[in-house]
Formats: sequence, structure tokens, C-alpha cells
Amino acid sequence: MHDETTIGARLRALRRWRGMTLDQLAGQAGLSKSFLSMAERGQRSLDRRSHISALAEALRVSETELAGGPHLGRDPARADPHAVIPPIRTALQTNDLTAPAVGRARPLPELAAEMHRVEPHHQACDYIEVGRVLPGLLDELHLHAAGPADEAAHRLALETLVDACVAATFTAKDLGYPDLAHLAAVRAEQAAALLDDPVRRGQTDFLRIHTMPRAGSWDRTLSAAERAADRLEPHARAGLGRQVLGMITLSASLAAAVTHDSARATRWIGEAARIARTVPDTPDENWMSFSATNVGVWNVAVNVECGRRGGAVLELAREVDEAKLSGKHGRHAAFLADVGRGLARDRKTRAEAVRWLRRAENAAPQWIRNHGPVRESVAVLLSQARAEAGGRELRGMAARMGLPH
Repeated sequence: MHDETTIGARLRALRRWRGMTLDQLAGQAGLSKSFLSMAERGQRSLDRRSHISALAEALRVSETELAGGPHLGRDPARADPHAVIPPIRTALQTNDLTAPAVGRARPLPELAAEMHRVEPHHQACDYIEVGRVLPGLLDELHLHAAGPADEAAHRLALETLVDACVAATFTAKDLGYPDLAHLAAVRAEQAAALLDDPVRRGQTDFLRIHTMPRAGSWDRTLSAAERAADRLEPHARAGLGRQVLGMITLSASLAAAVTHDSARATRWIGEAARIARTVPDTPDENWMSFSATNVGVWNVAVNVECGRRGGAVLELAREVDEAKLSGKHGRHAAFLADVGRGLARDRKTRAEAVRWLRRAENAAPQWIRNHGPVRESVAVLLSQARAEAGGRELRGMAARMGLPH
């Protein structure tokens, strides 16, 4: 069953609300009428960023209105992470670097150590555990940043605050709260500005790139990523700087793919691969997992965004050493989900797609069960399912994602 919880059904409702025919919408979005018709009926999935962006722009709505916002339900792995959002929102909205919201804080080294312990949970997309400590960290770090004991303490408070805002940004973004993610990125940018460190500025540029509005503005995202790469490149001589630069180049590649500039996307992914050869291939230890292995993961994402499907996606997936992602459940889940979505587009590999999507769910259930494109792929696969075994597996995933099954 395909109902209003899926993107295709929301597309139909929004199109009718705008009083547009399929022909009109197809013309304005640059997509075929037959593709949109099949998407509205649940026979084709709308999981490519470029398609969602073009349709949202044509309909004059946000991508969240089209793709769906946070979806709650009875499954705790899907619903419980959303409970962390209100306290994170309070911490971000009530603090700034001159007027902290609290008057007492633990010693700064203790806060820095706690942030270090939170980071693995952030990388694993364990939002519940991140949310248990992150609001307090944000409060107390703002207090230390506003009234530091000395210059060294000021720097440590600001650096740790940037790290906390990174976790807040992606927690909010992954759970479907783009405006809160943007606020977290702004708070990180404010802290980095006081550090006067080009690498930290690069980190916050990366956050801003990933929290920019999407509908009708992917070209701006691409321009922002290219400017950030140019600004950081002279300062990215080794270590963290190379890793941050690498993540920005990967972001540029994906943005280029969304804007249908495949040559530019290929050029930027090639630049990322070049940078990756200068850093250890250790996703567990590098910032945002940047490494040769992670370039392979992003190469799958970029190619799936460009429309690759079926066996061609499997060929790209075989180039990724999954063993090196074992300690990065979020990165691993993203890779598995992208492969699964690419396989789901080809009738010959739909059964294989279910297995990859199920593995993604196992790797990071809190994220994947809240992941719009995966939910869309599962909904469309379910409507197409014929084999009893595949149907059972899909019905289980659909139930956990709040989809009619």
C-alpha cells in the first residue's frame, strides 16, 4: 500500500494543492510525466536529491514538506531519538558566547573528556546516547568560553564547543530538523571565528555546506563547497587539515552530482582520492572518517545520485573494504543504504537490495529508521514485492519505519 506517508503520495497531494497537472509539474521540474506518474502511484522511488530538490522548487515548498519531516511511531529506535531534540534546541537557542544560559559548570578538562567519550556515539548514530549528555555540554562549554581562566582554557573551550556543535548539527540533520542543524552550524562558526584557525573554520564551513537549504539552491551549495576548499587548501598541509579539506571536496562532488554536472563531480571525487592518498586509511581515527575507504563510500553515493543502479552499483561497492568501516557504524550504514537504494532501482537486483537495506538498518537502526530516502525505497520495494520471503522482510522493515504494510 502506498499512502500519504510516502514521497510519491505527498507529491500528488502537493501537486493537486498547487492546481498543477502532471504535464505542468514535469515541465517545470525537468522530469518525465511517466516517471512522476509512476512515483505518485508508488511504482518508482523518489530518493535522488536532485529529483526532490527540483520538485520542491517547482511546487514552491521546502524539501521537508515534500520528503516528510520527523516521523514518530511506536518503534523505540525510530521514535525515541526525537526526544533528544528539545533539550538540544534549548541549549542552542538560549546560549551565546557572551551570555551563557547557566551559571555553573564542571571543570573544563572533564567536559573535554566527556566530549571525547560522546564522539563514538555520534559516529555510530546513537542519538539517544548523544542526547543524554550533549545539551549539558553545550551549556557548560558556553560558560567556559564566555569566562575563561586563561588563553589556553579559552582555546580548549572553543575547540570543544566546535566539536559539540558538530555532533548537534548532524543529530538534528539526520533526524529531520534542518533549521536546528543550521543553528548548530552557526554556533560552531561563531566559536571557530574566535579561534582564528583556518582548519577549524574549514570544519564549520563543512557544517554550513551540509545545512544549507536544498530546494533550488544546490548550485549555491556547490559554490560554497568550492569556495571553502579554495580557502582551506593553502593551510591544509597535514593531519586534520588534510582530512577536513578532503571532506569538503567530497561534499563538492556530491553537490555537483545533484546539479547534474557529472564531469565536475568526477573531478572533485578525484581530488578527494588524491588527498586521501596523503592520510592514513584509518576511518576509525580520522575526522568524519576521511580516508581512501571513505572516498569509496562517497563514490557510491555520488554515482547513485547520478542514477547508477543494479550491477553497476555492486561493482562500485566491491571496491570498498567494509572491514575498515566496522568501527564507524554511521558511515557503514550510509554505504549499505546507498548500495541498497541503487540496487532497488533495477528489477534484477531488488532481492539483493532488501538484504543491503536490512544490513544498513542493523548497522545504525536509529538513523536508518528515520532516513527518508531509505523509507521511500522500502515503500516502493514493498509495493513491487512478489516473492513471499522478500515480502516478509520488507514488511518487517516497513513496520519499523511506520509505513503501511
